[in-house]
Amino acid sequence: MADKVAALRADLANVPPESLAAAVDREMRRRLDLFLTGLERYRHHPYRRDLADPPVPWQEGSTRLLDFGGSGMPVLFVPSLVNRGYILDLSARKSLLRWLAAHGLRPLLLDWGAPGGQERGFTLTDVIAGRLGRAVAAARQVLGGARPALVGYCMGGNLALAAALRQPDDFACFVALATPWDFHADDPAGARRTAAALPVFEPALHLLGALPVDALQTLFAQLDPLLALKKFTRFATLPPDAPEVEEFVALEDWLNDGVPLPAAVARECLEGWYGRNDPAAGRWCVEGQPVRPQGLRLPALVVVPARDRIVPPGSATALASAIPGADCWTPPLGHIGMIVSATAEAAMWAPLRDWLVTHSAGGR
Repeated sequence: MADKVAALRADLANVPPESLAAAVDREMRRRLDLFLTGLERYRHHPYRRDLADPPVPWQEGSTRLLDFGGSGMPVLFVPSLVNRGYILDLSARKSLLRWLAAHGLRPLLLDWGAPGGQERGFTLTDVIAGRLGRAVAAARQVLGGARPALVGYCMGGNLALAAALRQPDDFACFVALATPWDFHADDPAGARRTAAALPVFEPALHLLGALPVDALQTLFAQLDPLLALKKFTRFATLPPDAPEVEEFVALEDWLNDGVPLPAAVARECLEGWYGRNDPAAGRWCVEGQPVRPQGLRLPALVVVPARDRIVPPGSATALASAIPGADCWTPPLGHIGMIVSATAEAAMWAPLRDWLVTHSAGGR
C-alpha cells in the first residue's frame, strides 16, 4: 500500500490542483450517473415473477408446505425466516427445487410466509417445536411415512438443526447450507455492533410485534455499505437483451420482498446469537433443551460458500466442526450465488443431488 501511495503522489506531483479537482468531479458524476441509470433501469424493467406455486398439501397460519413433485427420495427444505423461501424457486431458469424434482428427488419447501397476528407472538421455540414440528409430521403424512432429508438454508439451517436434534427418527439425513453458528468467529466486534442495534429497534418491536423489513435491510446493508452502488452501476452497463438482465431483476425483486421478523425471535437472534454467541457457546435452547450439534447422529453435510459475505465462512465452518463426522464443502460461490448463480447447477445443485441420493437411501 505504501508503494501505491508513493507512486500516486509522484504521478500527481505536476498536476495543477484545479485540474485534479475537475477530474475527480467528472469521475464522481460519471459514477453517480451510472448508478442512477442502473437504478431506474431496474425500477422500470417489465419482468414480473409469474411461476405458479406447486400444490399446497398443508397449511397452518401463514406457513405452507409446497410439494414440487418428482418421484425420487423426498427432501424437505427449510428457508430463513427473514427472506421469502422462493429464492429456492426463483424463476423458470433458476429454480433449485424444480431442477431437483426433474433429477431424481422429490423436494418439498416449507414456506414460512409473512407473519400474521399469531406468528408475531412466536418465539424460536414456537417456530421450531411448534410450527416446524407439525410441518414435518404433515410432510411425512404426504410422503406416506417416508423420512425426508432435511435441508436448511441460512437461518433455516439453525431451525432445521434444532428440529433434527429433537426428532432424529423423522429424517434420513441433514444438510446445512450457509448456516451461521459461531457468530463471533470472524468479526466479534461486528456481531456485537449488530446486537447493539436492538435498543434502537425496541419501539418498533413493541408497537408492531415484529422487526420491520426496513430495519432488517439496514442490518444487511451494514455488511457491505457500497453493495448497492456497485451492483446497480454494473447493471447499467449490461446489454438490454442479455439473459443476465432478467436474472438480476428477478433476484433484486426477491431481495426487496422481505418479511418482518417476530419480535421475540428478533430479540433472541440479535441479543442471544449476535450479542452473546449462544449457539456456539452451547446456551441456545429450544423448549428448555440446549441445541448442541455434537449430539447429531444423522449423516450430515455442511456447505460453507467460500465467498459468502452474509454468513462469514468461519461462522459456518464452526457448525461443520461441531457435528460428528459431518462432510464439509467450500464451493467458490457466495451466499446467494450458491443457489442462483450461472455456475450453481454444476458447482452446487448436481453435487447436492448426488449427496442426498447417496445418504437418503434409508429414508423409506
